[in-house]
Amino acid sequence: MTDDTMNPDGTTTHFGFKTVDEREKAGLVHGVFTNVASKYDIMNDVMSVGIHRIWKDAMMDWLTPRDGQHLLDVAGGTGDIAFRFLERAPMAQCTVLDMTESMLLEGQKRAEAQRQSDKLDWIVGDAMALPFEDNTFDRYTISFGIRNVTRIPDALSEAYRVLKPGGRLMVLEFSQLPNEGMQKLYDLYSFNVIPRMGQLIANDRDSYQYLVESIRKFPDQDTFANMIRDAGFSQVKYRNLSFGIAALHSGWKI
Repeated sequence: MTDDTMNPDGTTTHFGFKTVDEREKAGLVHGVFTNVASKYDIMNDVMSVGIHRIWKDAMMDWLTPRDGQHLLDVAGGTGDIAFRFLERAPMAQCTVLDMTESMLLEGQKRAEAQRQSDKLDWIVGDAMALPFEDNTFDRYTISFGIRNVTRIPDALSEAYRVLKPGGRLMVLEFSQLPNEGMQKLYDLYSFNVIPRMGQLIANDRDSYQYLVESIRKFPDQDTFANMIRDAGFSQVKYRNLSFGIAALHSGWKI
């Protein structure tokens, strides 16, 4: 679908390499993550060859969690970031928000197994319309989730709104390699290996194909940094991980 009749104002967006009615994207993304929820951690291992665990630890190193802080982890899925936050700040509180209930249920099982349920809240919600008051959280994280949001600027504005003054945003996302030759090699791996592994592991080639395509549609590091500044954040910086396969972006609400 690519014509303007799909939406009264003709607003479209991308779902991977497909052009879709903007109103449809959230439902399509929801379908992808409902399909892969039980295999989500394995999916991350496949897509990053296991390196996502190192990247998430690097995220915590830069974020420096502290006891008493309240973290909002958006698109938090099974709680990978929240659990890491609590490992470093056992007296912190974490709220995990995700649009896919089946993902949150997987996280809740982990929390119960680790006896951390009292430190975690699990909320079904939309990154573009957070169900929280202004100036609520000390830290906002989103890990491998912002590229799936229909309107990224809206999600960043919401992040700014719910953070307290002095609060910090940190985004971990697949990004773009600065070297064209390296990028071509990575694309060759991504488009030829990952969907096949998705078929083998989760019997779901299409979801993994979308996830690979969504990475290529995401803005490069500098473009995304400017989007964060446009949302109101200050001291915006980024760090490349694994030569730029992924990147960490940081910003502060001053």
